Amino acid sequence: MSESEIISKAVEYVRELFAGNSDGHGADHTMRVYYNAKKIMESYPEADSFVISLAALLHDADDHKLFKTENNANARTFLSRMDVSSDKADFICEVINGVSFSQNRGKIPETLEGQIVQDADRLDAIGAIGIARTFAYGGKVGRPLDKSVKHFYDKLLLLKDEMNTDAAKDIAKKRHEYMNAFLEEYREETEL
Repeated sequence: MSESEIISKAVEYVRELFAGNSDGHGADHTMRVYYNAKKIMESYPEADSFVISLAALLHDADDHKLFKTENNANARTFLSRMDVSSDKADFICEVINGVSFSQNRGKIPETLEGQIVQDADRLDAIGAIGIARTFAYGGKVGRPLDKSVKHFYDKLLLLKDEMNTDAAKDIAKKRHEYMNAFLEEYREETEL
């Protein structure tokens, strides 16, 4: 099977895996991370696009908030079924394990591939889509609006300065400004 066929199968796999998820961590999020990664990769032709593509597509396949798996079991099962070599599968899982903000705060992935996928995921947490995802997740877990707004200050407004690649930093600036404008309007509308 060709690399492009495996990537297509990964798209199918995540659509099945996340069917019915509406908390901001579904297949739509995964696809945005994948497209963010592809956009960032344009500036880094030396990066392994196959590893980046699969890591971006599978980055939430074993997310601890969504699944009770160990050692990237869902991702590894998929990669094994696709006959991806064990070395390549290990590299993909290493990249995946460097994505989570809560588990990797302040850590820069050692590889360019890891930096690109981490940036791609973090870009989907900011800007208009980040605002929408924050409130979708807050609604799912019963978090009141003021606690969701606090999440911007605890995490989302920090992400612009934690991007690894110049390509992601450029995208993050605009999205960061949009969040600040939203928060300013929110404050105005809620000051009673």
